[in-house]
Amino acid sequence: MQDPDPICPLCDRPIPADVPQSLHHLIPKLKGGKGGPTVLLHHICHREIHATLSEAELARDYNTPEALKSHPRLAKFIQWVAKRPADFNSKVPGKRRQR
Repeated sequence: MQDPDPICPLCDRPIPADVPQSLHHLIPKLKGGKGGPTVLLHHICHREIHATLSEAELARDYNTPEALKSHPRLAKFIQWVAKRPADFNSKVPGKRRQR
């Protein structure tokens, strides 16, 4: 029997083996997270996290999947992407946050 696909901790959808995926350091490597905990995400979910939050914000306030889900822009993204199939991958990157 084949192992089930891992579940993305951001959008709670399965991550099929043939879909772009990436490891996210819960505490950014530049902020002391090298060798720290990571989570496997859809690549589209990972891109949205980094388009939304700075490394400092990730390290300070958004270093768990639960905290990430609580961010208003990410919550809106999760609602949107949850309606898409597990292998959905947008070719157009989201707009970067204003600094």
